[in-house]
Amino acid sequence: MTTELNHPVSARLLRSTAKQSYDPEVDIDWEAERVPGLYAMRPERMSLYGTKTWDRLSEEQRILLSEHETASIASVGLWFEIVLMKVLLREVYSADPRAERTQFALTEIGDETRHSVMFGKSLAAMGMPAYGPRKLVYELGRLFPLLTGGPGAYAAILLGEEPADRWQREVMNDESIQPLVRMVMRIHVLEEARHVTFAREEVIARAPRMSKAERAWQQFLIAQVAYVTMRSLVHPQVYASVGLDPMEARREALGNPNYRETIAWMGEKVMPFLQEHGMVGKAHHKVWRGSFLMR
Repeated sequence: MTTELNHPVSARLLRSTAKQSYDPEVDIDWEAERVPGLYAMRPERMSLYGTKTWDRLSEEQRILLSEHETASIASVGLWFEIVLMKVLLREVYSADPRAERTQFALTEIGDETRHSVMFGKSLAAMGMPAYGPRKLVYELGRLFPLLTGGPGAYAAILLGEEPADRWQREVMNDESIQPLVRMVMRIHVLEEARHVTFAREEVIARAPRMSKAERAWQQFLIAQVAYVTMRSLVHPQVYASVGLDPMEARREALGNPNYRETIAWMGEKVMPFLQEHGMVGKAHHKVWRGSFLMR
């Protein structure tokens, strides 16, 4: 981070945080009963929607699967929030605490801590497992904060936040979705909007200063982040909840044109931004297409 004390965008975001922040302990009714017959996410966004397996599932199985898919996405989001916090802590470790940019980064860490608690409590309230990513991805998450920095770190943050944000905005406005899920999504969307603004500002400011070698490394790393993150959203064990073979169902989901289009739709805002600022290398287009974010 730079040592400039004043930073208009960070100052604005700090004021916004002071005016509108939430505490999951008091702002969500964790004891509220689930409404029978409501999905936990829109069925057309589910990984098996439109497949032959989907056609064989009963309505009860589809609703149950929606709860488990939502739980998987939430628990992967929780994992990502913790990785994100580690990245930000490395950023502020030697930064000037008087700087508004540093102060907002610290504020964002506080927000992400509350979000992680909120996701954990939502999993408990729904009676769902904390799936998280698969073991290899989980272990790779320990290394990521050591491998990245500068604009690449914030590009990775955008890959974790913006696709999920688009999905959540749709969920929070849909009255056919469980009220608890909608409330969690609404809080996350409102607070993450500040984080997205901050991350975009960092990419815009830092990307032009990258050397050719640094740009090549960051483009490689960000492509891997995209692939791993998008393919980790739905844990294979989710499918066992409705009696499906986990690996067979996962293969069907990854080959499902509807699900691939859903992921591409989730990335429609972030991909042009990353391409504009030189974070998507042509050498890695195959990896990007494998993430489904690039058509």
